[in-house]
Amino acid sequence: VQLVESGGGLVQPGGSLRLSCAASGLSFDDYGAGWFRQVPGKEREAVSYIERGDGRTYYGNSLRGRFDISVDRAKNTVYLRLGNLQPEDTGVYYCAAVRGLYGDDWYNKNGYNYWGQGTQVTVVA
Repeated sequence: VQLVESGGGLVQPGGSLRLSCAASGLSFDDYGAGWFRQVPGKEREAVSYIERGDGRTYYGNSLRGRFDISVDRAKNTVYLRLGNLQPEDTGVYYCAAVRGLYGDDWYNKNGYNYWGQGTQVTVVA
């Protein structure tokens, strides 16, 4: 199983990015997908999650409306669009997959089965 993130980069405040998480060895028909972010010295923070099946979406505090998670099942790829980026959004963004339904526990990083290597997002004026 492999999850490969891409799309990170350096942007100015107010800018946007679209992160991608391409999966091989598993299907997002069977797995939910989450995005987390981490900065040095801090805990990995839950950002967003999309449920397998009905595609219900979840977002971390204050992120709904700026971030948008989606899945392209034909490409077996999950996307996270980041909008109106601010310096506090800087970090390494990780994609993760969890078998079955995770629902309201989506923010618990310990339950995920697979993780990608991360992609760096840097927001600076």
